[in-house]
Amino acid sequence: MAVYTKLNQNKIEEILSNYNLGKLDSFKGIEEGIENTNYFLSVDKKKFILTIYEKRVKSDDLPFFSDLMSSLNKANFKCPAPILNNENRTITNFDEKKLMIVSFLDGKAKENLSPINCKSVGAEIAKMHQLTKNLKLNRQNDLSINSWRKLFEAVKDKCTKIHKDLPKLIEENLNDVEKNWPKNLPKGIIHADLFHDNIFFIQDKFSGVIDFYFSCEDFFAFEIAICFNALCFDGLKNNLSFNVTKAKHFIDGYTSIRKLTDEEINSIKVLSQGAALRFLLTRVFDSLNKVEGAIVKIKDPVEYLKRLEFHKNSKNHEDYFF
Repeated sequence: MAVYTKLNQNKIEEILSNYNLGKLDSFKGIEEGIENTNYFLSVDKKKFILTIYEKRVKSDDLPFFSDLMSSLNKANFKCPAPILNNENRTITNFDEKKLMIVSFLDGKAKENLSPINCKSVGAEIAKMHQLTKNLKLNRQNDLSINSWRKLFEAVKDKCTKIHKDLPKLIEENLNDVEKNWPKNLPKGIIHADLFHDNIFFIQDKFSGVIDFYFSCEDFFAFEIAICFNALCFDGLKNNLSFNVTKAKHFIDGYTSIRKLTDEEINSIKVLSQGAALRFLLTRVFDSLNKVEGAIVKIKDPVEYLKRLEFHKNSKNHEDYFF
């Protein structure tokens, strides 16, 4: 979430005239995140999120994101539900951009998840995977392993500005990952961006997941690897350590709903290494290609170096969960 397109009250009221929601009480731009413009809306004392699509999000992908959230919501998975406009569509054209209004998900993100939180997230994500494997929706992962070499080439010459050893470290890890990446693991639609700020809790109880704009078809176990990177490292960025207890609880929660195959378990090291590399590369790219005038918090790429170091040096899945 971020603010690239700045809207005033008149513009927001003009947008709302396309919906049957009521009168605007208040609105506020949301700075967190990096992809789209987001505003919190209060309309007739009900809460909504308005998202204007920018940057990496392709217009052709929007029906997929909308259908995914609607399908999950109807199946009682806790996530925002897209709101229909007066033309009975979830996607609205406005000022040469596309936007969506979704229901507000109660709760808030926790900076640091406990092992018990990780267990409940693991179980919920497995439930989501069980639901998405039956959906007739398709979207390939634009940020899959096939894109990482090209992304690296785009930042290779400048990334020493961030860290002098970055080109060498990325090259070494990329070679490892490309050589060892699995080919035929169970797959379906995954969230693909399950960081703590996209997972909400109410009084320490899981209340839902937001921000499905990286969702795509990929290995279910790659989602687990992303969660290990996003949720299971503790400490300061230069001294991060992997919390095996959190990872074990996540796996216990996940496998209580969906069992892992031996091949998925044996691939967890390389998938985790790849997930760390994917987020390192996109963060490096974003920090070197800032959008002028945007109100946005750029996420620090350097914290991914310690994660990569752990994954590169780990022997197998037993270093992640017993």
